[in-house]
Amino acid sequence: MRVGILGHLLSFASDYRQAGVSRYIEFLARNLPQVAPGDEFLLFTGPTGARGAPQLPQGVHVLPGRLPTGRPELRILWEQVVAPPALARYRMDVVHAPVNVAPVLSPVPTVVTVHDLAFARYPEQYPGLKQRYLNALTRRSVRRASRVIAVSENTRIDVLRDYGVAPERVVTVPNGIDPAMKPVPDDDALARFRGEHGLPRHFLLFVGTLQPRKNLLGLLRAYARVRDRLDLPLVVVGGAGWHYTPIFDEVQRLGLNDRVSFAGYAAGDTLASWYSAATAFVFPSLYEGFGLPVAEAMACGTAVVTSSTSSLPEVAGDAALLVDPRDLEALGEALVRVASDEALRRNLRERGLARARQFTWERTARETVAVYHEAARTGRQARRASVAGERS
Repeated sequence: MRVGILGHLLSFASDYRQAGVSRYIEFLARNLPQVAPGDEFLLFTGPTGARGAPQLPQGVHVLPGRLPTGRPELRILWEQVVAPPALARYRMDVVHAPVNVAPVLSPVPTVVTVHDLAFARYPEQYPGLKQRYLNALTRRSVRRASRVIAVSENTRIDVLRDYGVAPERVVTVPNGIDPAMKPVPDDDALARFRGEHGLPRHFLLFVGTLQPRKNLLGLLRAYARVRDRLDLPLVVVGGAGWHYTPIFDEVQRLGLNDRVSFAGYAAGDTLASWYSAATAFVFPSLYEGFGLPVAEAMACGTAVVTSSTSSLPEVAGDAALLVDPRDLEALGEALVRVASDEALRRNLRERGLARARQFTWERTARETVAVYHEAARTGRQARRASVAGERS
């Protein structure tokens, strides 16, 4: 079977674009040939999409295009105009659109991965044109797709409820965790890391793109409520996304300049050190399609406080303190509890390490390949039915 993967959001730039969906595309490409050695995978990218990437395994062929699809309008043009004839020319059996939107006029069966419906849940946080595009094209893509992959059961329920897709066509396939995400056991190495970044021995950590639904404003307000009972500073790691300036204004307003620091974007190969160096990880997001930072922190043996909403309880299970992210009093109390109770942190560490072991990219790739084969099978059945109808 020959599978085309639309990889135009693959990025190896040192900014927030390398996170999230880019890592999803990258780790799928790395693992698919291992679980399906008889299949062939063609990765369509922009002219610089795979530049700087480590060597991809045999069985993955990168096909860079000429359009600079780092620009959203040109990526859309490629997906909807250039992709259909390219898929026919390369005789694809299936095409995988890994980020919500597929070519509407695809000549081959499509598989669409939906990561979240944040643009529908929080439309005010997206530029108007972008929100309308995502809503309209995601709706059309999932309704026309042979199969839809949802990265969590919560996202699957969102897709079924919002878009009315037949339940048997939407499959939950959780994300995996980068194998590099594991505890850093070397105390000297962690001490050097803290020294390089000006970090104290104990601190609370947040990792995520700076944007409203990550609920950093709520975290800052909860932290301010308990500042007199909390000796640990808060370190925020993440690149600037959108509508992020109120976060810095709130630090000033609450008088937290000496308690809260912003480290900016952290490259993927440093994240294990960030998680391992922290006393606890705090992620009170309002809405997540999967919540990869929670899984990564658990894999690194760090105690986690996270939200009791959206997909986050699915990921955390019983291995984290779950709290209503809008209840600032409860969130503040959770911060004090995880900071002051070493026995609790040890318990969460052990539970988190065990929980994280179920989220592997090998599993994700294997289950994704099964979806490809099912999409191809239904596509062949549809073609045979069409031919039979024409003959009759």
